[in-house]
Amino acid sequence: MTPQPNPEAGAAVKAADRAHVFHSWSAQDLIDPLAVAGAEGSYFWDYDGKRYLDFTSGLVYTNIGYQHPKVVAAIQEQAARMTTFAPAFAIEARSEAARLIAERTPGDLDKIFFTNGGADAVEHAVRMARLHTGRPKVLSAYRSYHGGTQQAVNITGDPRRWPSDSGSAGVVHFWAPFLYRSRFYAETEEQETERALEHLETTIAFEGPGTIAAIVLETIPGTAGIMLPPPGYLAGVRELCDKYGIVFVLDEVMAGFGRTGEWFAADLFGVVPDLITFAKGVNSGYVPLGGVAISAEIAETFAKRPYPGGLTYSGHPLACAAAVATIGVMAEEGVVENARRLGESVVGPALAELAARHPSVGEVRGTGMFWALDLVKNRETREPLVPYNAAGEANAPMAAFAAAAKRNGLWPFVNMNRTHVVPPCNVTEAELKEGLAALDTALSTADEYTE
Repeated sequence: MTPQPNPEAGAAVKAADRAHVFHSWSAQDLIDPLAVAGAEGSYFWDYDGKRYLDFTSGLVYTNIGYQHPKVVAAIQEQAARMTTFAPAFAIEARSEAARLIAERTPGDLDKIFFTNGGADAVEHAVRMARLHTGRPKVLSAYRSYHGGTQQAVNITGDPRRWPSDSGSAGVVHFWAPFLYRSRFYAETEEQETERALEHLETTIAFEGPGTIAAIVLETIPGTAGIMLPPPGYLAGVRELCDKYGIVFVLDEVMAGFGRTGEWFAADLFGVVPDLITFAKGVNSGYVPLGGVAISAEIAETFAKRPYPGGLTYSGHPLACAAAVATIGVMAEEGVVENARRLGESVVGPALAELAARHPSVGEVRGTGMFWALDLVKNRETREPLVPYNAAGEANAPMAAFAAAAKRNGLWPFVNMNRTHVVPPCNVTEAELKEGLAALDTALSTADEYTE
C-alpha cells in the first residue's frame, strides 16, 4: 500500500490523543506520540506519508507483520459467525486454538488456560503454582520483565517494578547468568552456568525450599537485553526444581511463536517446564490473547478441585480465531523456519560486521529474529553508553541514536543502553538489509559518544 499524505487528519488524531489518551510507562506531558495512519507487512507510516521499517514488531508481537490478509479474513469471518461467547462453553475457535497451541508446546503441556495477555498469564501461572504446591514464595531473576499487573510487576526484575513494589508480594529476586556483565566473575560460559546455578541453589536454601512455589524465568530475557542462557543453565534450573519440588515456569510471552526460530524458545535448550506463559505472537497481537500451557501433573491438581480464577474474555472467539489463522499462516508459509534461516545467514553475520566497525557496540546477542546490541562508551571497560535506568540528559546518547534511526526510516526498539533487532518473523531478506543499513548509519551517531 502506498501511503497517502493527509496531515490534517493526522493533526486531528494527535490532538484527540493528547487531550484524552493516558499512555503507559510515560510522563504524560513529556511525550510526543507519532500519529500512525496505517501499517502493512513490516512497515507502518504516518499522516505525512513517511514510511518506517518496524524493527520493533509493535511491542515484539507482530510476528507475521501487520494486516496479514488471511488473519484479517479469519477475524472478519468469526465476527460474522459469533463475535463473543462466555468462557464456560465449548466453542470451535477456542477449542481449535487450544489444540494447535498444545501441539506445539514441549512435553506434556497440553492444557491451555486463556487470558487476555501476558501479564495476566503470569499472574495465573503463579496462582496455579502456589495452589499446586501450597507454598507462598516465588523466585525470579533480576534483569527480567513479566508484566505490569500487580503480581507480574513484582516478579519483574527491572526498574519498572520499583514504584509498585509492595515488598510483601512473596517474591525473591536472584541473579541469572549473563556472561558479558557477569555477577559471578566468570570468564567462560561453563563458569557462568556453574556459578549461577550455585547462587540459585544457595538462594533456595536460605529462603527455605519448603516455602518456594515457583521459579519464574523468561526463557530468553527480552526487554532486559535478549540474554541467551549459557549451555546447561535451564537444564540445571529444571533439576533444582525437581530436587526441591518447585514449579518451573518459563515466560515465553516475548520469545514464543517463532521469535527465536523455534515455536517455543524452550526447544532451543531441550527443557520442559511445568508451565509456559504466552501471548503476543500467538496471534500476532491482532486481538488481545494470552495464556498458560499447563503440564499434566498441575492440571490434575484441578481435576476435582475448582481452579479459583477466570476472566470474562478468556478464550475470546475473535482472539482465538486470529490465533488459529496465525498459527496456520506460520505453518503454511514457513515463518518459524524463515526466522531461523535469516537469523543465521543475515542478521547474525551483519550485526557482527556492525560491531567490528562501530566502537559503540560492545556485544551482539541473539537468535532467530530476536537480537540485541549492547551499546557502550568504552569497549574495554564495558561501561554502558548511558547509566542504568537513565533519563533526561543522562539518556541523551540513546535518544540521539534513536532519532538518527527514525530519520533514516527505521523505527528502533531502544531500552536503556541497548537497541534490539526484532522485526517480524516473516520479514524478507531485502527488508532486513534495508533496516540493517539504516541501523549502520544510526550507530555512527552512537559512536560520537564513545571514549
